[in-house]
Amino acid sequence: MACEYIANQLQTVALNSPIIFYDSIPCRRGLIYHEDGTGVFQLRGVNRSQCCCNKTTDYQVTFNGNIAVPEGGTVGPIALAIVVGGEARTSSRAILTPAAVDQYGNVTSTAIIKIPFGCCPSIGVEYVNGSVDDPAFVPTPAINVVNGNLTITPVNS
Repeated sequence: MACEYIANQLQTVALNSPIIFYDSIPCRRGLIYHEDGTGVFQLRGVNRSQCCCNKTTDYQVTFNGNIAVPEGGTVGPIALAIVVGGEARTSSRAILTPAAVDQYGNVTSTAIIKIPFGCCPSIGVEYVNGSVDDPAFVPTPAINVVNGNLTITPVNS
């Protein structure tokens, strides 16, 4: 069963900071822990077969939302990424380059996260540097996020 977490309100998110989720259709199986008003989720590695050898619980994590450079910001590539244990999954980076400030665009990011039996790492969605080609690029200090939706689905539990 998929669990859905919502960030509909407009929020300004600082670089390397999480999106805050306020509303949810929570997971009733006890696999995902989240407190409304935070951007951190705990995923639980469970084992239904009673054998703990090389077993993982896999989750599909998908974020979809609208992002923009706020008034006063510098136009350039902006990005969100799914973060696991404090580290951004580069393969989940969703990059948007708006033509002007306050011009929203929709981004989607998906990752499969494998959680070993007994582990409970934290995950979230953060604003990360949108430039992967230019290490000298200085990103805007914050972006606006609205109508965000995070879906977490256990794939093999």
